[in-house]
Amino acid sequence: MTTMTEASVREFKMPDVGEGLTEAEILKWYVQPGDTVTDGQVVCEVETAKAAVELPIPYDGVVRELRFPEGTTVDVGTSIIAVEVGGGAQAPAEQPQAPAAQPQTQAPAEPAEEPKPEGRQPVLVGYGVSTSSTKRRPRKGPEVAVPAPAQAIQAELNGHAPAVDRPRPLAKPPVRKLAKDLGVDLAAITPSGPDGVITREDVHAAATPVAAPETVAQAPAAARPAPAPVAAYDGARETRVPVKGVRKATAAAMVGSAFTAPHVTEFVTVDVTRTMKLVEELKQDKEMQGLRVNPLLLIAKALLVAIKRNPDVNASWDEANQEIVLKHYVNLGIAAATPRGLIVPNIKDAHDKTLPQLAEALGELVSTAREGKTSPAAMQGGTVTITNVGVFGVDTGTPILNPGESAILAIGAIKLQPWVHKGKVKPRQVTTLALSFDHRLVDGELGSKVLADVAAILEQPKRLITWA
Repeated sequence: MTTMTEASVREFKMPDVGEGLTEAEILKWYVQPGDTVTDGQVVCEVETAKAAVELPIPYDGVVRELRFPEGTTVDVGTSIIAVEVGGGAQAPAEQPQAPAAQPQTQAPAEPAEEPKPEGRQPVLVGYGVSTSSTKRRPRKGPEVAVPAPAQAIQAELNGHAPAVDRPRPLAKPPVRKLAKDLGVDLAAITPSGPDGVITREDVHAAATPVAAPETVAQAPAAARPAPAPVAAYDGARETRVPVKGVRKATAAAMVGSAFTAPHVTEFVTVDVTRTMKLVEELKQDKEMQGLRVNPLLLIAKALLVAIKRNPDVNASWDEANQEIVLKHYVNLGIAAATPRGLIVPNIKDAHDKTLPQLAEALGELVSTAREGKTSPAAMQGGTVTITNVGVFGVDTGTPILNPGESAILAIGAIKLQPWVHKGKVKPRQVTTLALSFDHRLVDGELGSKVLADVAAILEQPKRLITWA
């Protein structure tokens, strides 16, 4: 029998604060044991792989215990704070709503069927999500038929374990077709994709013939590679920083992008003297007063015009369906360096914005990123990105695509350099642009046209009017 005191304690669980995120780091507690909290009061700040988020409590009560100290990474659905609700009467009244009570009164007779939640559970209110929310939905019915004894014996002879109780390998339809065409048994492949999904690369690797045993046996022992030496660690002169949060997510995304999308980078050096003059003129324009006016604003507008002239560059690659998805909108990403690492929030529907509206959106994006308040939604759905390496005095670079996007434009430092202008060498404001693009989506001609259009606009800003 549950006592009144036990029934009055509520557990506030780490919610799913993003789209399918599985963990978050507790950055700061705003309450301590013994503090009184009210419904909607922010109790802590956590950092996910995408952003820092403040968590409100969903009920009134007194904090009994903080389950984890600051700096701890906690899985979604794990209790992080215990709160004693007032009077010991509120909690018992809510017990019939507990998930454990539902199967006893409403569940159907089938013992294998589990109760299903009604819609997506609320986030940022302490209820969290079930531990299976980020996992693949279980398949109904038997996954693999138990083979006849003769089949099981044959499987043993082929070097595979019997298929009894072995789950069906996870693979997308195109991958299954590829395996069938190549004669590869998916059950014999060790998956390398997320959540245990078999990729096309796994199938190709399994289809590649290995060296004959005789060849391996004849290889001299000296020719075999020696095991990699274990890296030495000098604790007195080295510091190790755990990879987590935004840095961990960025690293995984960049590795995935670099080894999934075939990158091509093109460069162009351009005279932007007229663009710099226009920036100074716009700063004095009454319609632009109070707005963020800088070269990035005009470069962003130039890229949007170039995309309008070459719409096929604004696309994404759908590996599962083997399709190219052409985007009829531009969510313009702006790479921002923050104390927590690199993030890429984007301006939604940037293609529809006027120059003052674009300047306002850029100002809000930058200020929010610097404060560490960028929401996960602001970093999703980008189509094309701009990264400004020139602010660090760098001439140019070879940027890596933001995952799921088709192109990224890097802006180098704008410097006064000798330049041939109207047949004479004169000091001019010059910069170098670099455009990286996914060669599955964008061929050399299309990528060159986009980069050339951006350069032409920055050299002659009046083209913003004639081409827009």
